[in-house]
Amino acid sequence: MTTVSRADIDERVAQRLAEHDIRYTVGRKLTARALVALAGPATAAQLHDELGREVPLSSLYRTLSLFDEAGINERTHDADGVARYELAEWLLGHHHHLVCNKCGEVEDVELATEVEAQLADIVRAIADGSEYHATGHRIDVEGVCGSCRD
Repeated sequence: MTTVSRADIDERVAQRLAEHDIRYTVGRKLTARALVALAGPATAAQLHDELGREVPLSSLYRTLSLFDEAGINERTHDADGVARYELAEWLLGHHHHLVCNKCGEVEDVELATEVEAQLADIVRAIADGSEYHATGHRIDVEGVCGSCRD
């Protein structure tokens, strides 16, 4: 994944929010930083734990909604239907996820260039077979993490 500095994230998020006439408040800045700090998509509860008392839960949900509107974060759902949030790929770079079916942990993984190229070929073949124009892909590999396996 692309390594992006905190200052660069702040600048990019501030610019995107300004384009949507949304202020980049201290709480929103802390939320963006918490999304960077976690190793993969996080639930609102995990983000709230990371932020502590600095951002009230109601403000966190509002911020996540505003980030959705501005295309700053991506929301996915785990196997139990719980929403998970992470910064959009235009901020952090293209990556995939390893998802533990036992504890729900989600870990970001970046594939080697040659593997990503093979995957892109597979995605194109799938799309072409359906007369569909693919604009991207996201892969979640499900299994059991090392902690749950032990």
